[in-house]
Amino acid sequence: MELLKRVIEEKGTVLSDQVLKTDSFLNHAIDPRLMDAIGADFARYFADQGITKVITIESGGIAPAYSAALHLGVPLVFVKKAHPVTMTSPLTARVHSFTKNREYELCVEQSLIDPGDRLLFIDDFLANGDAFKGICSLADQAQASLAGAGICVEKAWQNGHALITGLGIPLNVLASIQSMSQDDGIMWASPVSDAISRG
Repeated sequence: MELLKRVIEEKGTVLSDQVLKTDSFLNHAIDPRLMDAIGADFARYFADQGITKVITIESGGIAPAYSAALHLGVPLVFVKKAHPVTMTSPLTARVHSFTKNREYELCVEQSLIDPGDRLLFIDDFLANGDAFKGICSLADQAQASLAGAGICVEKAWQNGHALITGLGIPLNVLASIQSMSQDDGIMWASPVSDAISRG
């Protein structure tokens, strides 16, 4: 997605060869017009996949997931990283956060995901795919299925992309980074969205 790449180049900050700061437009402060375009792109890509709900993890994935759900006309469920006292029947999964370098427990109220739901996972970043694995576990527990994954920014040198496509799940990546450094900036990978079989 050329718009997202342009905004990253203009407003993102490469902190190291592993960390890109996007908090002025994507996952702290939000650019509403950019988010609308991101949601529309995801909705077009997954329009024929029978999506019944969009799912994400708080908090970086909420804005793009909300936009995608709005354009698809389906509900959004966001998974929490802490167990609130109001959650009476949670599904849970433990995952490792690359950004925070720690483990945490994902949890979602069981009644919010129905058996047979076709879920579209949306997230801001894809690295090693640990968040995705957690979502897969929650979907399995709910007897739902992952019908697609939409990622705003991926670090192409890490394992997440191969993990998702290796499971046969359609993947749409809007901006794929081949490499980055403070000296050289961002090198973009070739387009990586995996074609959906339209039958």
